[in-house]
Amino acid sequence: MKVNGKAYRTVWMEDGVVKVIHQALLPHIFKIVDLPDHRAVAEAISSMIIRGAGAIGDVAGYGMAQVAREAPDEGFWDYVNSGAQRLRQTRPTAQNLFYAVKKVLDAMKAAPNIKEARRIAQEVAQGIADADAAQCEAIGRYGADLIKDGARVLTHCNAGWLAFADWGSALAPIYMAKRQGKKVFVFADETRPRCQGAILTAWELYQEDVDYAVIADNAAGYFMHRGDVDLVITGADRIAANGDTANKIGTYEKAVLAHENGVPFYIAAPSSTIDLQCPSGDAIPIEERSEEEVLGAVGLTAEGVVTRVRITHAKAHARNPGFDVTPARYIAGIITEHGISKPDKIKLIKPS
Repeated sequence: MKVNGKAYRTVWMEDGVVKVIHQALLPHIFKIVDLPDHRAVAEAISSMIIRGAGAIGDVAGYGMAQVAREAPDEGFWDYVNSGAQRLRQTRPTAQNLFYAVKKVLDAMKAAPNIKEARRIAQEVAQGIADADAAQCEAIGRYGADLIKDGARVLTHCNAGWLAFADWGSALAPIYMAKRQGKKVFVFADETRPRCQGAILTAWELYQEDVDYAVIADNAAGYFMHRGDVDLVITGADRIAANGDTANKIGTYEKAVLAHENGVPFYIAAPSSTIDLQCPSGDAIPIEERSEEEVLGAVGLTAEGVVTRVRITHAKAHARNPGFDVTPARYIAGIITEHGISKPDKIKLIKPS
């Protein structure tokens, strides 16, 4: 994808240094950040400098490659296992993170020696990111078939190319449809409290010259009831074996509203988001984040300074679950790189 006409991936690796787009500074500042070691990678995931299910998995894979580079010959596997655990502890809900760490670690353990384990870690990590980009492009091709010329699509949170190596999941069908010459309009939920829709999705859509409007989270039902929304597409952070899906907080509400108003609700995610060991949404761990995210907001002042302000009284408290679970019964289909599946068939798809 392109930023101001220049092609970028969301995350990549150069000479052992992981490079990421600093998402916490967008849309006001575009900056590439260097993450020199796996500890810096873990902190970037925890602090949400890098966010989005696929991007978290990609950067975790690269982080494992860094672990392999950093580990001394003496005590190599102790260091590797400790580094893997540090990366796993950053975010509990996103399946792609655990998928990537396990994939690199399993490949390393199958290597005949330490030197080969280091080489394989780098190779597998790069393969995870490359596969992520290719899978998302395939999601775009399959999902574009759902989008008719003139369609109005509602999204929630950010599941565009910033959330993956490239293309994205929920936004990939929109980008592909536009490349096919279709006119598409997007309702981008703001997605409180981190406002990924207002901050990231709107910025991406502007870069791609897609017509859109940011709407308050609680305005989605109004537009659906008016008949202004043709379909809803969101991403996913984990898909259980029965088709239940965890995604950014507020997704469940959108699915219920879509069901009530006869609007098809789709999930878009690569197969690496599927957790076949998780029987249902009830077993998905839900991250609860700092209450400060709810009690305040970040924005640009009239003087051009990005700052945080408090929006409640000084003694207020908040609850801040980062995700919720949408039951499979509300999902019309799940779009993966293999096509569009009914939720009850998702267990037939083996993660790539």
